[in-house]
Amino acid sequence: MSARTPRATGPGTVTAVIALSGVVVSLMQTLVVPIVPQLPRLLHAGSSDASWAITATLLAAAVVTPLSGRLGDMYGKRKVMVASLTVLVAGSVLCAVSDSLIPVVAGRTLQGLATGVIPVGISILRDELPAARVGGAVALVSATLGVGGAIGLPLSAAIVQYTHWHALFWLAAALGLVCLVLVAALLPASPRRAPGRFDIPGALGLAAGLVCLLLPVTKGGDWGWTSAATLGLAAGGAAVLALWGVHELRVAQPLVDLRVTARRTVLFTNLASVLVGFAMYAMSLTLPQLLQSPEATGYGLGRSTLAAGLALAPGGLVMMALSPVSARLTARHGARTTLLTGAAVIGLGYGAGLFLTSQVWQIVVTAMLVSAGVGIAYAAMPALVMDAVPVTETASANGVNALMRSIGTSTSSAVMAAILANSTMRLGPAEVPTEHGFRLTYLVAMCAAAGALLLTLAVPRVRRPATAQNDGPAQADPRAAAGQP
Repeated sequence: MSARTPRATGPGTVTAVIALSGVVVSLMQTLVVPIVPQLPRLLHAGSSDASWAITATLLAAAVVTPLSGRLGDMYGKRKVMVASLTVLVAGSVLCAVSDSLIPVVAGRTLQGLATGVIPVGISILRDELPAARVGGAVALVSATLGVGGAIGLPLSAAIVQYTHWHALFWLAAALGLVCLVLVAALLPASPRRAPGRFDIPGALGLAAGLVCLLLPVTKGGDWGWTSAATLGLAAGGAAVLALWGVHELRVAQPLVDLRVTARRTVLFTNLASVLVGFAMYAMSLTLPQLLQSPEATGYGLGRSTLAAGLALAPGGLVMMALSPVSARLTARHGARTTLLTGAAVIGLGYGAGLFLTSQVWQIVVTAMLVSAGVGIAYAAMPALVMDAVPVTETASANGVNALMRSIGTSTSSAVMAAILANSTMRLGPAEVPTEHGFRLTYLVAMCAAAGALLLTLAVPRVRRPATAQNDGPAQADPRAAAGQP
């Protein structure tokens, strides 16, 4: 076991540092949303090319989460967090000093590579905190995935409205630097390491497969869903991932232990995570557009970008406020019940949203209900996964789970954009989505939540010992809880 850095801070400080880092990293996902319509002019590029400023971040986040998890298990979780935050600062500075497409896309890619902070941070909580405090801390850090995005919308809109757009990235660099210093100074070194070598061929294969598979998902609307580029990349990605799976099953120390991933608890939790991520991102895409649609449409509320962001901000606060509730629900009834509850609340939120569209406060209520469900569900996923994998694979397993959520958000972006683009009406010289299009996005998101609920029902029930909450840091091999020898 490696020697630890002397620790002068308690579990509360460790949790706070990791949670703050999670908020800052998730903020990168929505950082440029308020300036999306202006990106072609700001970067002197066409609309399709300028959209790479968003696509690059999503792809980088999807690729890096399983890689950073494995690196954390093998070489130290704090080291990976420090490296990730360093990359975030570098990417933010690069964007802040750039006015052209290529360096901004490169910087946004570096920002996306910091996403591994969240699953690695959750794994540190399992290593460092007493078992009685792990559930609440994991729920809080899991909530940061939504909190950062919700806070980022109004914050970014306000900055863009009152200052230069480069200020967005200077702020991101400053926040990243603060988190970097706190992580390096306050977090202990990892007490556990996974043996073996890093699977470089597996890492390259996974990265290539994910990029080839997710690129047509995010760019299919621009390229055409039946174009040679879209279909060819999708088929190529599927083939590369199939070959990657064969490699992972044969190698002695795989990047991702597919046998562990195939355990019933882990498999169905990850599949449910895809659909929860889909439903979460649907809210971020559709509700702001509904709020900003012109009143002349008959359903739009005509609000500014800043006002729309402020209307969604309470949803992020709800996620944070419900984290202790999620932890208590998990401790009392198990993470499976918590995930079921979260999926049900998401579906309820979208169902209510079908009838709550005529006033701003009604959109706020819809956003808060959906956010509440997402916060509850996100808190349960790491708990289910960590209960079913060996301690030395915690970060890797959390990285794969985060990847599943990234696949869900990327798919949601493509599906929701396609629905709204194919259901438009002409308003003066412009085309805007119809009310029917928005309602259809709600229905699709409801179906995703229902699918997540059904998949969660396939997760086996686990009866945990009553004394588990009073022991020290979780160290028992959880394979027995997953029905494994």
